[in-house]
Amino acid sequence: MNLFKYAQEVTMAEETTKLFFTKSINSVTIKEIAEHLGIGEATIYRHYKNKFNLVLSVAKYLQNKINKHYFNIDKSLTGYEQLEKFYDSYLEIYKDEPMYYKFVNEFDAYIVMNHQVDMSKYEQGIDIFKNIFFEAYEKGLKDGSVKEIDDLDAFYFATTLAIMSLCKKLADKDVLSQDSRLDKTKEIKVLIETILYRFK
Repeated sequence: MNLFKYAQEVTMAEETTKLFFTKSINSVTIKEIAEHLGIGEATIYRHYKNKFNLVLSVAKYLQNKINKHYFNIDKSLTGYEQLEKFYDSYLEIYKDEPMYYKFVNEFDAYIVMNHQVDMSKYEQGIDIFKNIFFEAYEKGLKDGSVKEIDDLDAFYFATTLAIMSLCKKLADKDVLSQDSRLDKTKEIKVLIETILYRFK
């Protein structure tokens, strides 16, 4: 891909993100996106062929943005401190960009509706976060700051899924009266502290 085309696609993804953050993925039409971008619908179809590819492009754009801004963890820290920063990143994202979790929640549902599409490139992006976690854990074993976890794969997926699920729920509208009474950031902190306790 040449640089001009890449810049165009990043701009499209960035601007489309604004629409998805204010409305739902399902309710935003290609026509609205084209009008927002000030281009013809045909231009969008030429770049992406269909709406799902555009939605996937936005998901990858957000994935890269989140990775760059929140998961750039200092390698000079101990393994435990890196794991602490890793999990704390989910809380920081919630505080700074709760709409990201709203988008991910809608994106998950959108994938289910379009299950026949190729998700391999998106999954490769998710692996970046797993690699950060595994590198921190390996360093922790070497420097003695963490204890061994029997099934690290299962632990990683269970804990990150738990945090993501909680953040997605908290970023959505309150359903029960208790939802509005509780300090949402404290709920996330409690879960993170519970996870980190397993490493000590």
